[in-house]
Amino acid sequence: MSVEDHTVLKLFSELLAVPSPSGREERLAELVRARLDELGYDHETDGGGNITVRLAGRDAAARPIALAAHMDEIGMVVTGIEDDGALTVDRSGGLYPCKLGEGPVDIVGDGDVVPGVLSMGSMHRPDAATRHITWADVRILTGLSPAQLKAAGVRIGSSAVPARSRRGPVLFGDESDPLVAAWTFDDRMGVVTLLRLLELMKVEDFALARATLICFTVHEEGGCHGAKALAQRERPEVFIAVDGCPMPPGSHLTLDGRPATWSKDSITHFDHGLITALCRAAEQAGTELTTPVYSSTATDASAVYSVGGAERVASIGYVRESSHGYDVSRLSVFDNLLSTLAQFMRTWR
Repeated sequence: MSVEDHTVLKLFSELLAVPSPSGREERLAELVRARLDELGYDHETDGGGNITVRLAGRDAAARPIALAAHMDEIGMVVTGIEDDGALTVDRSGGLYPCKLGEGPVDIVGDGDVVPGVLSMGSMHRPDAATRHITWADVRILTGLSPAQLKAAGVRIGSSAVPARSRRGPVLFGDESDPLVAAWTFDDRMGVVTLLRLLELMKVEDFALARATLICFTVHEEGGCHGAKALAQRERPEVFIAVDGCPMPPGSHLTLDGRPATWSKDSITHFDHGLITALCRAAEQAGTELTTPVYSSTATDASAVYSVGGAERVASIGYVRESSHGYDVSRLSVFDNLLSTLAQFMRTWR
């Protein structure tokens, strides 16, 4: 099996082709809007960059339900430009040097994307074996002068992410039930899932009980700002984030193809009725959900709940190893996630 053999990976690869750090999601947003146009859906983009598709429901009086995936990714932010054109950087979102290694990066400035190479310095030093790399040790080598960088639109505050050549995806393991890896699933795979759900809705002509908002949000990694603004404007009763499910120590999760719906995160307990309904939908779709508890992570859904943007919230997604790095999932989890959400939307009242 190759990447081209599977619908989810073909679409995912297209989205991986463009950098989308927090605050600079416009390139990915263009691809999302183009895909929505191909599917025949009307859509709107608000002032912050959130994209919304509005679907009618049979019950005109019922409050809407929102499903959301964020378009931004973790990355780096330029904090300084040195005399030789090297860039100092710090994290944007939950990215740490140990997840990166050295290699090519894309610098997202005010003009075109500028190539560079991430460097962590020489290891020909007496403390090499015990050295702990921090952001103070990290530079992006550009080969350009400060004046040339300025002309190219690179400045303090520009963003950088691993280059397309490093992103994948890569299939490996048992060919009958393979693993897939990439930099990074979070949350392009959520975006892919919602686009595939919209395609399935078009094919099957879903009759939704409630008005539904399918949302592609901005700036999740830096504080869930896009989702909070959207929810406070639209006032859905239910807000469900479609995002990754990391595997920290003690999570009891495995890469077995089952998606997960979060029971609790660092902000809130998720709505019990929604968890129950999602688990029932998974069973009806021929799979099963795991229900992890997290102590040091959050999603758009819990952030929306924290500002009173929705009365009921849930988070559901693909289980992934090596989170906020080169993610690894069981390929089957993405189809199982789609089938669960489709069944939920068919039956939710």
